[in-house]
Amino acid sequence: MAGLASLVEAMHARIATLPRIPGLGDATDVDERTQGVTGLVYKTVRGVTHLTGGTLDALLGWLAPALAAPDPHQAPRPEREAILAALNGVLGDHLATTGNPLAIAMQFRRAGRPLPLERHAIRSRLGAATPKLLVLLHGLCMNDLQWHREEHDHGEALARELGYTPVYLHYNSGLSVSTNGRILGHLMEGLYSVWPVPIERLTMIGHSMGGLVARSAIHHGAQMQRGGLRWPGRVDDLICLGTPHHGAPLERMGHGLDLLLGAAPYAAPLARLGKVRSAGINDLRLGSIVRGSAAADDTRGADHVALPGGTRCFAIAASLGPASGSLKARAFGDGLVPVASALGQHGNPDLRLGFAPERQAVVHETGHLDLLSSTEVAALMTGWLR
Repeated sequence: MAGLASLVEAMHARIATLPRIPGLGDATDVDERTQGVTGLVYKTVRGVTHLTGGTLDALLGWLAPALAAPDPHQAPRPEREAILAALNGVLGDHLATTGNPLAIAMQFRRAGRPLPLERHAIRSRLGAATPKLLVLLHGLCMNDLQWHREEHDHGEALARELGYTPVYLHYNSGLSVSTNGRILGHLMEGLYSVWPVPIERLTMIGHSMGGLVARSAIHHGAQMQRGGLRWPGRVDDLICLGTPHHGAPLERMGHGLDLLLGAAPYAAPLARLGKVRSAGINDLRLGSIVRGSAAADDTRGADHVALPGGTRCFAIAASLGPASGSLKARAFGDGLVPVASALGQHGNPDLRLGFAPERQAVVHETGHLDLLSSTEVAALMTGWLR
């Protein structure tokens, strides 16, 4: 793992070439952060590689101080958040198992800052919280700040148009989907319990892996209702954007990690880790939401789990091709997820998910990440949730 420093530096090079997230620091701040990351991370890792023998845990241990959590009163640094999200996506199960401080702990956030599950704190942070609660779940190797893309944020748009109060989940996407689902099941109950006003409508929107985590949380939460969980039966709407309900076949064939990480901002250099596969990535191969991560060579199908009853479920798939595109273009989908997988379609009728025809859509000439900024997607969701 002596090349980890070069790997992280390549990630930083990508960060430096991408537009700064508006409202999170000025140009001077960006310059100072760049110097800090370069000096503390790259030089430190290179300097200790030979001393530590270059083991993964030793190098991650030296990275931890350089990527330490910022002052909670300061705006989060997009570069740091992106590096942590990418590392967790590929190595998150290892980070969690070894107790590494770089492991992301699941929490709700607004503008990248934690949202304590306490009624007074929520009132203070959110101001006039509305009875319409919206929970947004990001995808693999990403973080909650990345819902803001090309000057658009679906959560903010639905707040303006329909009066929702958006809350963004931040989680370790390298853990198995089932593990994240179980954790979220309890976390959602906490949020539901302390929401400042009676909840009249509860909506969840998941992008990519986020849709699987949402389905897993509702499924596990419903099973845990015997223990008193109330929120699963109150989810009115679930919208899945580019979610691989039946898996990502490119990953299943062994060719997909480069594409999967290459499509996520800042994450592509992590493909240099070669055959490393986190539990989350392995789950994404088959769209598994209820059992532990399958091994990379596991050929079993994922356990079938129907869509939650009593919840209006919607699916939006993207296709890089035009509306009149070929079947091949439809199979390729958004570059990562085939259209059929995103819509829950399957050759075996017993495995199909029951998205009603009027609750599914395909947006064309759109890539996987473009779902986050698509005006067509925004219009569809606004119409469905109106």
